[in-house]
Amino acid sequence: MPQPQMIFVNLPVKDLETTKNFFSKLGFGFNPQFSDDSTACLVISDTIFAMLISEPRFKDFTKKEIADASRTTEVLLALSAESREEVDEMADTALANGGSPANDPMDEGFMYGRSFQDPDHHIWEVVWMDPAAVEGGGRA
Repeated sequence: MPQPQMIFVNLPVKDLETTKNFFSKLGFGFNPQFSDDSTACLVISDTIFAMLISEPRFKDFTKKEIADASRTTEVLLALSAESREEVDEMADTALANGGSPANDPMDEGFMYGRSFQDPDHHIWEVVWMDPAAVEGGGRA
């Protein structure tokens, strides 16, 4: 079997320490092997990472202007949750620790989600889906 692919989502941040503290409070860790004074490797899972990169360093990777996420949406990042309670816990923790609201909660019965903006205004969605709905290929 081939190894699962890894994904590294690169996000520009204004203040690396503020952003690291925010995600630490949400229970995430960092891989020091891929972190330095301008970059922090946020570990989301065994194969998914967010590279939080200070804006000056991020500019080294692109010829384009960096999007101002407080005015435009450049990406929506969605994380799965194991329960509705886990969705609420992560969103509430984010909002209590420097995050801000993004969109209204979404409740389709079989699927529930909330979203927040991190300190750099990147939008994160946390979503739970009823396992029976996933197995059945649709609404439970």
